Amino acid sequence: MPKSAQKNRQPMLFDELRREPEGTSPIARELAGWRAFGKRTAYSTTVAAGASGRIVVDTFTNEYWSSAQRQGHGLHEVSYRACFKPELPAFFVERLTRPGDVVHDPFMGRGTTLLEAALRGRVPFGNDVNPLSAMLLRPRLSPPRQADVEARLAALDLGACEVVREDLLAFYHPDTLREIGALRSYLLARAREGTLDAVDDWIRMVAVNRLTGHSPGFLSVYTMPPNQAVSVAAQLRINEKRNQTPPRRDLRAVVARKSKALLAAVSDEDRATLAAVASRAVLSTAPANATPSIPDASIDLVVTSPPFLDIVQYKDDNWLRCWFCGIDAESVQITMARTVDAWAASMRAAFLELRRVVKPGGHVAFEVGEVRRGSVRLEEVVLPVAATAGFQPELVMIHAQKFTKTANCWGIGNNDKGTNTQRVVVLRR
Repeated sequence: MPKSAQKNRQPMLFDELRREPEGTSPIARELAGWRAFGKRTAYSTTVAAGASGRIVVDTFTNEYWSSAQRQGHGLHEVSYRACFKPELPAFFVERLTRPGDVVHDPFMGRGTTLLEAALRGRVPFGNDVNPLSAMLLRPRLSPPRQADVEARLAALDLGACEVVREDLLAFYHPDTLREIGALRSYLLARAREGTLDAVDDWIRMVAVNRLTGHSPGFLSVYTMPPNQAVSVAAQLRINEKRNQTPPRRDLRAVVARKSKALLAAVSDEDRATLAAVASRAVLSTAPANATPSIPDASIDLVVTSPPFLDIVQYKDDNWLRCWFCGIDAESVQITMARTVDAWAASMRAAFLELRRVVKPGGHVAFEVGEVRRGSVRLEEVVLPVAATAGFQPELVMIHAQKFTKTANCWGIGNNDKGTNTQRVVVLRR
Protein backbone atom coordinates (compact mmCIF):
# COMPACT_ATOMS: atom_id res chain seq x y z
CA MET A 1 0.00 0.00 0.00
CA PRO A 2 1.61 3.27 -1.07
CA LYS A 3 1.90 5.73 1.79
CA SER A 4 2.43 9.46 1.65
CA ALA A 5 6.12 10.24 1.45
CA GLN A 6 5.56 13.27 3.62
CA LYS A 7 2.73 15.36 4.98
CA ASN A 8 1.24 17.99 2.69
CA ARG A 9 3.09 21.26 2.81
CA GLN A 10 1.38 23.99 4.79
CA PRO A 11 -1.16 25.73 2.53
CA MET A 12 -0.58 29.33 1.57
CA LEU A 13 -2.83 31.81 -0.16
CA PHE A 14 -2.37 31.51 -3.89
CA ASP A 15 -1.78 35.25 -4.21
CA GLU A 16 1.31 34.88 -2.01
CA LEU A 17 3.02 32.56 -4.50
CA ARG A 18 5.79 34.09 -6.58
CA ARG A 19 5.23 31.62 -9.40
CA GLU A 20 2.44 29.65 -10.98
CA PRO A 21 2.28 25.97 -10.02
CA GLU A 22 4.35 23.79 -12.30
CA GLY A 23 2.59 22.48 -15.40
CA THR A 24 -0.41 24.71 -14.78
CA SER A 25 -3.46 23.80 -16.86
CA PRO A 26 -6.36 26.15 -17.64
CA ILE A 27 -8.52 24.56 -14.96
CA ALA A 28 -5.69 24.86 -12.40
CA ARG A 29 -5.36 28.57 -13.19
CA GLU A 30 -9.10 29.00 -12.71
CA LEU A 31 -9.07 27.15 -9.39
CA ALA A 32 -6.12 29.21 -8.21
CA GLY A 33 -7.81 32.50 -9.00
CA TRP A 34 -11.26 31.53 -7.71
CA ARG A 35 -13.13 34.29 -5.86
CA ALA A 36 -16.81 33.39 -6.32
CA PHE A 37 -17.57 33.26 -2.59
CA GLY A 38 -15.16 35.94 -1.42
CA LYS A 39 -12.33 33.65 -0.38
CA ARG A 40 -8.86 33.37 -1.81
CA THR A 41 -7.60 29.95 -2.84
CA ALA A 42 -5.17 28.20 -0.52
CA TYR A 43 -2.35 26.49 -2.39
CA SER A 44 -0.42 23.44 -1.23
CA THR A 45 0.90 20.21 -2.70
CA THR A 46 -0.21 16.65 -2.24
CA VAL A 47 2.69 14.23 -2.01
CA ALA A 48 2.36 10.48 -2.43
CA ALA A 49 4.80 7.61 -2.90
CA GLY A 50 4.54 6.06 -6.36
CA ALA A 51 6.23 3.07 -7.93
CA SER A 52 8.77 5.34 -9.64
CA GLY A 53 9.26 7.76 -6.77
CA ARG A 54 7.36 10.65 -5.25
CA ILE A 55 4.28 12.05 -6.92
CA VAL A 56 3.84 15.76 -6.18
CA VAL A 57 0.58 17.38 -7.30
CA ASP A 58 -0.61 20.99 -7.02
CA THR A 59 -3.53 21.26 -4.64
CA PHE A 60 -6.11 24.06 -4.47
CA THR A 61 -8.52 24.63 -1.57
CA ASN A 62 -11.53 26.94 -1.69
CA GLU A 63 -15.33 26.92 -1.77
CA TYR A 64 -15.99 26.16 -5.42
CA TRP A 65 -19.79 25.86 -5.35
CA SER A 66 -22.59 26.98 -3.06
CA SER A 67 -23.34 25.27 0.24
CA ALA A 68 -27.03 26.13 -0.22
CA GLN A 69 -29.42 23.23 -0.57
CA ARG A 70 -31.23 22.24 -3.77
CA GLN A 71 -29.32 24.49 -6.14
CA GLY A 72 -29.30 21.83 -8.88
CA HIS A 73 -32.07 20.86 -11.28
CA GLY A 74 -35.23 19.57 -9.58
CA LEU A 75 -34.94 16.19 -11.32
CA HIS A 76 -32.04 15.38 -9.00
CA GLU A 77 -34.32 15.35 -5.95
CA VAL A 78 -34.50 11.62 -5.33
CA SER A 79 -33.03 10.17 -2.17
CA TYR A 80 -29.88 8.07 -2.09
CA ARG A 81 -27.27 7.55 0.60
CA ALA A 82 -23.85 9.20 0.19
CA CYS A 83 -24.57 11.04 -3.06
CA PHE A 84 -22.75 14.24 -3.96
CA LYS A 85 -24.38 17.49 -5.04
CA PRO A 86 -24.90 18.05 -8.79
CA GLU A 87 -22.70 21.13 -8.62
CA LEU A 88 -19.67 18.85 -8.41
CA PRO A 89 -20.09 17.05 -11.76
CA ALA A 90 -21.42 20.26 -13.33
CA PHE A 91 -18.14 21.99 -12.46
CA PHE A 92 -16.10 19.49 -14.46
CA VAL A 93 -18.61 18.80 -17.24
CA GLU A 94 -18.69 22.49 -18.14
CA ARG A 95 -14.91 22.87 -18.15
CA LEU A 96 -13.69 19.58 -19.60
CA THR A 97 -16.33 18.60 -22.19
CA ARG A 98 -18.45 19.98 -24.99
CA PRO A 99 -22.06 19.15 -25.95
CA GLY A 100 -22.20 15.70 -27.52
CA ASP A 101 -19.21 14.38 -25.55
CA VAL A 102 -19.61 11.24 -23.46
CA VAL A 103 -19.53 11.47 -19.65
CA HIS A 104 -19.17 8.31 -17.57
CA ASP A 105 -19.59 7.30 -13.94
CA PRO A 106 -18.54 3.73 -13.07
CA PHE A 107 -20.04 4.06 -9.55
CA MET A 108 -23.14 5.98 -10.59
CA GLY A 109 -25.33 5.60 -7.46
CA ARG A 110 -28.51 7.60 -8.05
CA GLY A 111 -26.99 8.95 -11.29
CA THR A 112 -26.14 12.52 -10.30
CA THR A 113 -23.19 12.82 -12.69
CA LEU A 114 -25.07 11.32 -15.61
CA LEU A 115 -28.28 13.28 -15.18
CA GLU A 116 -26.33 16.53 -14.84
CA ALA A 117 -24.30 15.67 -17.92
CA ALA A 118 -27.44 14.81 -19.92
CA LEU A 119 -29.14 18.06 -18.90
CA ARG A 120 -26.08 19.83 -20.35
CA GLY A 121 -26.27 17.94 -23.64
CA ARG A 122 -23.62 15.33 -22.93
CA VAL A 123 -24.19 11.61 -23.54
CA PRO A 124 -24.45 9.65 -20.26
CA PHE A 125 -22.62 6.34 -19.86
CA GLY A 126 -23.03 4.82 -16.42
CA ASN A 127 -22.44 1.69 -14.42
CA ASP A 128 -23.05 0.40 -10.93
CA VAL A 129 -23.00 -3.03 -9.34
CA ASN A 130 -26.25 -1.97 -7.64
CA PRO A 131 -29.30 -2.82 -9.83
CA LEU A 132 -31.25 -0.02 -8.17
CA SER A 133 -29.02 2.58 -9.83
CA ALA A 134 -30.32 2.13 -13.37
CA MET A 135 -33.88 2.03 -11.99
CA LEU A 136 -33.33 5.39 -10.32
CA LEU A 137 -31.67 7.10 -13.28
CA ARG A 138 -33.26 5.79 -16.47
CA PRO A 139 -36.75 7.26 -15.88
CA ARG A 140 -35.28 10.73 -15.31
CA LEU A 141 -33.46 10.66 -18.64
CA SER A 142 -36.87 10.31 -20.36
CA PRO A 143 -39.35 11.95 -17.98
CA PRO A 144 -43.04 11.36 -18.75
CA ARG A 145 -45.80 13.96 -18.57
CA GLN A 146 -47.62 14.40 -15.27
CA ALA A 147 -50.97 13.68 -16.95
CA ASP A 148 -49.69 10.31 -18.14
CA VAL A 149 -48.43 9.43 -14.66
CA GLU A 150 -51.76 10.30 -13.06
CA ALA A 151 -53.71 8.39 -15.72
CA ARG A 152 -51.62 5.27 -15.13
CA LEU A 153 -52.00 5.57 -11.35
CA ALA A 154 -55.77 5.90 -11.71
CA ALA A 155 -55.90 2.79 -13.90
CA LEU A 156 -54.04 0.58 -11.42
CA ASP A 157 -55.96 -1.92 -9.30
CA LEU A 158 -54.43 -1.37 -5.88
CA GLY A 159 -57.14 -2.98 -3.79
CA ALA A 160 -56.77 -6.63 -4.69
CA CYS A 161 -53.64 -7.47 -2.72
CA GLU A 162 -53.47 -9.01 0.73
CA VAL A 163 -50.81 -8.02 3.24
CA VAL A 164 -47.91 -10.22 2.09
CA ARG A 165 -45.41 -9.26 4.80
CA GLU A 166 -46.94 -8.61 8.19
CA ASP A 167 -43.58 -7.48 9.59
CA LEU A 168 -43.82 -4.40 7.37
CA LEU A 169 -46.79 -3.22 9.41
CA ALA A 170 -44.10 -1.66 11.60
CA PHE A 171 -43.79 0.93 8.82
CA TYR A 172 -47.17 1.02 7.11
CA HIS A 173 -50.88 1.19 7.76
CA PRO A 174 -52.48 -2.10 6.60
CA ASP A 175 -54.34 -0.41 3.72
CA THR A 176 -51.18 1.40 2.60
CA LEU A 177 -49.22 -1.85 2.73
CA ARG A 178 -51.86 -3.55 0.56
CA GLU A 179 -51.45 -0.79 -2.04
CA ILE A 180 -47.65 -1.12 -1.92
CA GLY A 181 -47.95 -4.88 -2.39
CA ALA A 182 -50.36 -4.47 -5.30
CA LEU A 183 -48.10 -1.97 -7.05
CA ARG A 184 -45.08 -4.21 -6.45
CA SER A 185 -46.88 -7.21 -7.96
CA TYR A 186 -47.97 -5.17 -10.98
CA LEU A 187 -44.47 -3.83 -11.67
CA LEU A 188 -42.75 -7.19 -11.23
CA ALA A 189 -45.26 -8.84 -13.58
CA ARG A 190 -44.77 -6.12 -16.22
CA ALA A 191 -41.00 -6.51 -15.93
CA ARG A 192 -41.22 -10.31 -16.37
CA GLU A 193 -43.47 -9.90 -19.41
CA GLY A 194 -41.26 -7.24 -20.98
CA THR A 195 -44.14 -4.73 -21.02
CA LEU A 196 -42.77 -2.28 -18.43
CA ASP A 197 -42.93 1.09 -20.22
CA ALA A 198 -41.55 4.55 -19.46
CA VAL A 199 -44.50 5.52 -17.26
CA ASP A 200 -44.24 2.31 -15.23
CA ASP A 201 -40.50 2.90 -14.95
CA TRP A 202 -41.13 6.39 -13.58
CA ILE A 203 -43.79 5.24 -11.09
CA ARG A 204 -41.43 2.54 -9.77
CA MET A 205 -38.65 5.09 -9.32
CA VAL A 206 -40.89 7.49 -7.42
CA ALA A 207 -42.46 4.76 -5.28
CA VAL A 208 -39.01 3.48 -4.32
CA ASN A 209 -38.14 6.97 -3.14
CA ARG A 210 -41.34 7.32 -1.11
CA LEU A 211 -41.16 4.01 0.76
CA THR A 212 -39.80 5.43 4.00
CA GLY A 213 -39.12 8.88 5.38
CA HIS A 214 -39.89 11.33 8.12
CA SER A 215 -42.76 13.45 6.78
CA PRO A 216 -46.32 12.94 5.45
CA GLY A 217 -44.88 13.00 1.93
CA PHE A 218 -43.74 9.39 2.44
CA LEU A 219 -45.70 6.18 2.63
CA SER A 220 -44.38 5.18 6.06
CA VAL A 221 -44.79 6.32 9.60
CA TYR A 222 -41.99 8.60 10.89
CA THR A 223 -38.66 6.85 10.46
CA MET A 224 -35.09 7.62 9.42
CA PRO A 225 -34.21 9.88 6.46
CA PRO A 226 -35.45 8.44 3.16
CA ASN A 227 -32.08 7.37 1.79
CA GLN A 228 -32.04 4.26 3.95
CA ALA A 229 -34.36 1.91 5.81
CA VAL A 230 -33.93 0.80 9.38
CA SER A 231 -34.66 -2.79 10.38
CA VAL A 232 -38.13 -3.85 11.45
CA ALA A 233 -36.92 -4.22 15.04
CA ALA A 234 -35.43 -0.72 14.98
CA GLN A 235 -38.65 0.71 13.57
CA LEU A 236 -40.68 -0.92 16.31
CA ARG A 237 -38.42 0.78 18.85
CA ILE A 238 -38.91 4.14 17.10
CA ASN A 239 -42.68 3.62 17.15
CA GLU A 240 -42.64 2.82 20.85
CA LYS A 241 -40.39 5.75 21.74
CA ARG A 242 -42.53 8.19 19.76
CA ASN A 243 -45.82 6.54 20.77
CA GLN A 244 -46.80 6.38 17.09
CA THR A 245 -48.69 4.05 14.80
CA PRO A 246 -48.44 4.05 10.99
CA PRO A 247 -51.03 6.45 9.52
CA ARG A 248 -53.02 5.75 6.37
CA ARG A 249 -51.23 7.07 3.30
CA ASP A 250 -52.78 7.13 -0.18
CA LEU A 251 -50.16 5.62 -2.51
CA ARG A 252 -51.60 7.25 -5.63
CA ALA A 253 -51.60 10.67 -4.00
CA VAL A 254 -48.07 10.31 -2.60
CA VAL A 255 -46.59 9.18 -5.95
CA ALA A 256 -48.54 11.81 -7.92
CA ARG A 257 -47.41 14.60 -5.58
CA LYS A 258 -43.72 13.65 -5.74
CA SER A 259 -43.95 13.22 -9.52
CA LYS A 260 -45.42 16.69 -9.84
CA ALA A 261 -42.57 18.16 -7.80
CA LEU A 262 -39.93 16.42 -9.93
CA LEU A 263 -41.58 17.15 -13.28
CA ALA A 264 -42.36 20.79 -12.49
CA ALA A 265 -38.68 21.54 -13.00
CA VAL A 266 -38.58 19.99 -16.48
CA SER A 267 -38.93 22.58 -19.22
CA ASP A 268 -39.59 21.90 -22.90
CA GLU A 269 -35.94 22.78 -23.49
CA ASP A 270 -34.87 20.20 -20.91
CA ARG A 271 -37.01 17.56 -22.60
CA ALA A 272 -35.47 18.31 -25.97
CA THR A 273 -31.94 18.21 -24.54
CA LEU A 274 -32.56 14.92 -22.75
CA ALA A 275 -34.26 13.36 -25.76
CA ALA A 276 -31.23 14.16 -27.92
CA VAL A 277 -28.89 12.13 -25.71
CA ALA A 278 -31.05 9.55 -23.88
CA SER A 279 -31.22 7.19 -26.85
CA ARG A 280 -27.41 6.99 -26.84
CA ALA A 281 -27.13 6.39 -23.09
CA VAL A 282 -25.46 3.24 -21.79
CA LEU A 283 -26.49 2.08 -18.30
CA SER A 284 -24.97 -1.18 -17.11
CA THR A 285 -25.11 -3.22 -13.93
CA ALA A 286 -21.66 -4.69 -13.37
CA PRO A 287 -18.51 -4.37 -11.25
CA ALA A 288 -16.54 -1.21 -12.03
CA ASN A 289 -13.55 -3.31 -13.11
CA ALA A 290 -15.49 -5.13 -15.85
CA THR A 291 -17.85 -3.03 -18.00
CA PRO A 292 -17.92 -4.78 -21.39
CA SER A 293 -20.94 -2.79 -22.61
CA ILE A 294 -18.75 0.33 -22.71
CA PRO A 295 -16.57 0.49 -25.84
CA ASP A 296 -12.82 1.11 -25.79
CA ALA A 297 -11.74 4.77 -25.85
CA SER A 298 -15.32 6.05 -25.86
CA ILE A 299 -15.33 8.34 -22.82
CA ASP A 300 -14.36 12.02 -22.77
CA LEU A 301 -14.80 12.60 -19.04
CA VAL A 302 -15.32 10.49 -15.93
CA VAL A 303 -16.75 12.11 -12.79
CA THR A 304 -17.23 9.65 -9.99
CA SER A 305 -17.10 8.96 -6.28
CA PRO A 306 -16.32 5.34 -5.35
CA PRO A 307 -17.42 3.55 -2.19
CA PHE A 308 -15.28 4.74 0.69
CA LEU A 309 -13.88 2.70 3.57
CA ASP A 310 -16.66 0.64 5.26
CA ILE A 311 -18.95 3.67 5.39
CA VAL A 312 -22.23 2.67 3.73
CA GLN A 313 -23.93 -0.62 4.57
CA TYR A 314 -25.72 -1.42 1.30
CA LYS A 315 -27.75 -4.40 2.46
CA ASP A 316 -28.90 -2.67 5.65
CA ASP A 317 -29.75 0.60 3.90
CA ASN A 318 -31.51 -0.83 0.86
CA TRP A 319 -33.25 -4.01 2.03
CA LEU A 320 -36.73 -2.49 1.69
CA ARG A 321 -36.08 -0.93 -1.71
CA CYS A 322 -34.62 -4.20 -2.93
CA TRP A 323 -37.67 -6.12 -1.68
CA PHE A 324 -40.00 -3.76 -3.53
CA CYS A 325 -38.01 -4.09 -6.77
CA GLY A 326 -37.54 -7.86 -6.55
CA ILE A 327 -33.78 -7.64 -5.98
CA ASP A 328 -31.84 -10.01 -3.72
CA ALA A 329 -29.88 -7.55 -1.57
CA GLU A 330 -27.51 -10.32 -0.49
CA SER A 331 -26.37 -10.80 -4.09
CA VAL A 332 -25.25 -7.20 -4.60
CA GLN A 333 -21.49 -7.17 -4.06
CA ILE A 334 -20.85 -3.54 -3.14
CA THR A 335 -17.19 -2.74 -2.44
CA MET A 336 -16.81 -2.70 1.34
CA ALA A 337 -13.08 -2.42 1.92
CA ARG A 338 -12.15 -2.53 5.59
CA THR A 339 -8.54 -1.43 5.09
CA VAL A 340 -6.80 1.14 2.94
CA ASP A 341 -4.82 -1.64 1.24
CA ALA A 342 -8.01 -3.49 0.27
CA TRP A 343 -9.58 -0.25 -0.98
CA ALA A 344 -6.47 0.54 -3.05
CA ALA A 345 -6.58 -2.91 -4.64
CA SER A 346 -10.22 -2.49 -5.69
CA MET A 347 -9.52 1.00 -7.07
CA ARG A 348 -6.51 -0.30 -9.00
CA ALA A 349 -8.76 -2.73 -10.85
CA ALA A 350 -11.30 0.02 -11.54
CA PHE A 351 -8.61 2.35 -12.92
CA LEU A 352 -7.33 -0.30 -15.29
CA GLU A 353 -10.84 -0.56 -16.72
CA LEU A 354 -11.10 3.24 -16.90
CA ARG A 355 -7.87 3.34 -18.87
CA ARG A 356 -9.51 1.07 -21.43
CA VAL A 357 -12.66 3.18 -21.85
CA VAL A 358 -11.33 6.74 -21.54
CA LYS A 359 -10.10 8.43 -24.70
CA PRO A 360 -6.47 9.56 -24.89
CA GLY A 361 -6.56 13.14 -23.63
CA GLY A 362 -9.76 12.50 -21.67
CA HIS A 363 -10.08 13.33 -17.99
CA VAL A 364 -11.11 11.66 -14.74
CA ALA A 365 -12.38 13.64 -11.73
CA PHE A 366 -12.21 11.16 -8.85
CA GLU A 367 -13.91 12.41 -5.67
CA VAL A 368 -12.79 10.74 -2.46
CA GLY A 369 -14.38 12.88 0.22
CA GLU A 370 -12.95 12.88 3.72
CA VAL A 371 -12.56 9.64 5.63
CA ARG A 372 -12.20 8.93 9.34
CA ARG A 373 -12.21 12.59 10.38
CA GLY A 374 -9.52 13.42 7.85
CA SER A 375 -6.99 10.97 9.25
CA VAL A 376 -7.05 8.98 5.98
CA ARG A 377 -6.35 10.99 2.83
CA LEU A 378 -7.57 8.81 0.03
CA GLU A 379 -6.27 11.21 -2.59
CA GLU A 380 -2.77 10.10 -1.56
CA VAL A 381 -3.84 6.52 -2.25
CA VAL A 382 -5.51 7.33 -5.56
CA LEU A 383 -2.54 9.17 -7.09
CA PRO A 384 -0.08 6.24 -7.32
CA VAL A 385 -2.87 3.78 -8.16
CA ALA A 386 -4.04 5.95 -11.08
CA ALA A 387 -0.49 6.66 -12.24
CA THR A 388 0.30 2.95 -12.32
CA ALA A 389 -2.81 2.40 -14.48
CA GLY A 390 -1.56 4.97 -17.00
CA PHE A 391 -3.18 8.24 -15.92
CA GLN A 392 -1.30 11.52 -15.54
CA PRO A 393 -2.13 13.38 -12.30
CA GLU A 394 -3.03 17.02 -12.99
CA LEU A 395 -4.19 18.47 -9.67
CA VAL A 396 -6.08 17.91 -6.45
CA MET A 397 -9.07 20.14 -5.80
CA ILE A 398 -10.36 20.45 -2.23
CA HIS A 399 -13.83 21.91 -1.92
CA ALA A 400 -14.26 23.10 1.68
CA GLN A 401 -17.44 24.47 3.22
CA LYS A 402 -19.76 24.21 6.20
CA PHE A 403 -21.92 21.17 6.71
CA THR A 404 -25.17 20.73 4.83
CA LYS A 405 -28.61 19.86 6.19
CA THR A 406 -27.99 16.14 5.64
CA ALA A 407 -24.93 16.15 7.88
CA ASN A 408 -26.63 18.21 10.55
CA CYS A 409 -29.61 15.85 10.73
CA TRP A 410 -27.19 13.17 11.94
CA GLY A 411 -26.06 15.41 14.78
CA ILE A 412 -22.76 16.24 13.09
CA GLY A 413 -21.29 19.70 13.58
CA ASN A 414 -18.97 21.45 11.16
CA ASN A 415 -15.32 20.38 11.48
CA ASP A 416 -16.36 17.69 13.96
CA LYS A 417 -17.24 14.39 12.27
CA GLY A 418 -18.06 13.12 8.82
CA THR A 419 -17.22 14.88 5.59
CA ASN A 420 -15.90 18.41 5.99
CA THR A 421 -14.36 18.54 2.51
CA GLN A 422 -14.77 17.05 -0.92
CA ARG A 423 -11.38 16.06 -2.29
CA VAL A 424 -11.16 15.51 -6.04
CA VAL A 425 -8.17 14.07 -7.87
CA VAL A 426 -8.12 15.28 -11.47
CA LEU A 427 -6.29 13.00 -13.91
CA ARG A 428 -5.61 12.98 -17.64
CA ARG A 429 -5.46 9.89 -19.84
